[in-house]
Amino acid sequence: MSSSESESESPKKLYVSPIAKPLADPKLTLKLLKLVKKASKEKKISRGVKEVVKQVKKSKDSSKNKTRLCIIAGDVSPIDVISHIPILLEESGIKYIYVPSKESLGTASSTKRPTSIALVDLDSESENKKLLKECLEKVSAVSTN
Repeated sequence: MSSSESESESPKKLYVSPIAKPLADPKLTLKLLKLVKKASKEKKISRGVKEVVKQVKKSKDSSKNKTRLCIIAGDVSPIDVISHIPILLEESGIKYIYVPSKESLGTASSTKRPTSIALVDLDSESENKKLLKECLEKVSAVSTN
């Protein structure tokens, strides 16, 4: 058995950036990706750095305070692409969390390409509001630790 065979059998370890904090645990990651998938079907999601930054800046100007959650991929390289976003989100009062993989985030947001960031923005009449609130509570618990 050569070393290349043993490498192919073991699961591939993802590189997660050192600034990817708070990072969701596997159970929370699945719940967040489920939320992204449902929000994507309702067309209540912004994906990609440019689109998310535009939405965050727009929400700063408007007085409406919607319930929002931003999910950022932890394996983005170079990290400079998303390093400014947590500051923008904190200034706007939007909670955020990192998930390990941009591929899984892209799949959940109904795109064929990997996605580095997604902003879930559900209305009060949305049927997935309960799932969003549940995720927000868990994100708050993770970020305080």
